[in-house]
Amino acid sequence: MSEFFKEDGKQQMMKEPDGVVIPTKQIGGFRRKAVSVSPQALVRTSFLDDAEGFPLVMQPQMENVNLAGWARENREMLEAQLLKHGAILFRDFNVETVSRFEEFARAVSPELLDYRERSSPRTEVTRGIYTSTDYPADQSIHFHNEQSYTKSWPMKLWFYCVKAAEQGGATPIADGRKVLSLIDPKIKERFLQKRVMYVRNYGDGLGLPWQTAFQTTRPSEAEAYCRQASIDFEWKDGNRLRTRQTFDTIVTHPKTHEQVWFEHTAFFHISSLEPTVREALLAEYGEENLPFNTHYGDGSPIETSVLNEIRAAYKQVGVRFSWQEGDVMLIDNMLMSHSREPFVGERKIVVSMAELFPRRNNSSANGDQEDAIRVQ
Repeated sequence: MSEFFKEDGKQQMMKEPDGVVIPTKQIGGFRRKAVSVSPQALVRTSFLDDAEGFPLVMQPQMENVNLAGWARENREMLEAQLLKHGAILFRDFNVETVSRFEEFARAVSPELLDYRERSSPRTEVTRGIYTSTDYPADQSIHFHNEQSYTKSWPMKLWFYCVKAAEQGGATPIADGRKVLSLIDPKIKERFLQKRVMYVRNYGDGLGLPWQTAFQTTRPSEAEAYCRQASIDFEWKDGNRLRTRQTFDTIVTHPKTHEQVWFEHTAFFHISSLEPTVREALLAEYGEENLPFNTHYGDGSPIETSVLNEIRAAYKQVGVRFSWQEGDVMLIDNMLMSHSREPFVGERKIVVSMAELFPRRNNSSANGDQEDAIRVQ
């Protein structure tokens, strides 16, 4: 057992051989010992009202539980619960600062990832920790799996509530296993056969410039990244870039071996925009130059009825909760998609990504593993 209680004043922590945590503060020449408690006794689990199976809610059963220390000693249990439920909400642990959040996240995920092949504007708070998408407060962000438009994606996503909005601002989540079960078999078969194509345009004055997305100012380095990541690309006049990537939307989780719905199909599609915004963009740039759009993998259009069914499945299984300051949520990015509701007032959620899968610098043998996951 590691240090499960926070330091209080001059009180420090040490361990006896049996792992019992002992405060070393002296009183009248005698050492006062803490009561021995098991790691499991420190935290209780429950579910939110009206939530079926996710997220699992973990809360302390006593004051001053050192969440990072507790998590280090219970990583295997946390991993098992995450694979079962897809998401865990840690509440009332007095995670008061971003540094405390980082300490906790690294206790479970020692290596936090840099944000590569970017699709949304974020501000880096510290290495591996970013603001949530800097997107207008009056707009929704549709359900999606983080970086499902890339060859490699984070298996874990961490969210930390620094400041809750006055109204709204929830981060609804949806279980990809349940979403998949609701989609019509004919639609699933169509995506299995055709896959989905993500088309992005950089440098047209909308969305991120390619320099931000690929974190370089050199076209040659952007090209090298695209080749390594199997991204089709073409340069347009004015130093503008267009890319295309084709992926599966139905994938197999590498640990649970369950099939899940995993994509940006509806989110990146032009129909996800408000009608007035959509019409203005189409009039100004034309469909081929939109910052994001999706098609079937053969380039044919995705039917509106199909997109509506995907969105309806998300809505049916999605779970929302109101953020409380200090909340931390951990999700399995393949099992669970996430979104964002509009909000009023100041809102600050920071995020971290961890456990890249498959790792970019793997050998060809691991490339074969990727095919086993993405190609059905």
